[in-house]
Amino acid sequence: MTGSALAVLLSVLAGLAGAVQVSMMSQLGDRISIVGAVAFATLFTAVVSVGLLLAFRRSFSAYRNAFDHPWWMLMGGLLGLLIVFTITYAGGRLGVAATVGILIAGQLLMGAAIDRFGLFGSTKIPLHWPRVLGIVLLGAGAALSLKK
Repeated sequence: MTGSALAVLLSVLAGLAGAVQVSMMSQLGDRISIVGAVAFATLFTAVVSVGLLLAFRRSFSAYRNAFDHPWWMLMGGLLGLLIVFTITYAGGRLGVAATVGILIAGQLLMGAAIDRFGLFGSTKIPLHWPRVLGIVLLGAGAALSLKK
């Protein structure tokens, strides 16, 4: 399997997992509170991540090395926290499909802007009409998914 094929496979699996995550987190949030569910998920993720780091790298050097890079690169975790908080809150109020649709539409819109302008050190990728059409259609789909 090529690196690109693996990237596509992992992206599909992450997309499927993301929808399941919305359902699970919104249910947990209803039972133990939104903030409690987010705090538990974050702690659980941190513990598993540290275990994986030690299993694969056999050191904590990645933590030290992270601080050698620009501060904005370190904010990914906070953005992840915003995403987990949002899906925990929105999933039970909007439904899983609407929450996922809106989240993906926002990600695609921002992803296109990042690609187009080469933000955050990314390679510039032109924004041609098929991409614009895809964003518009996904946005329309997300809006339609709000109708119950």
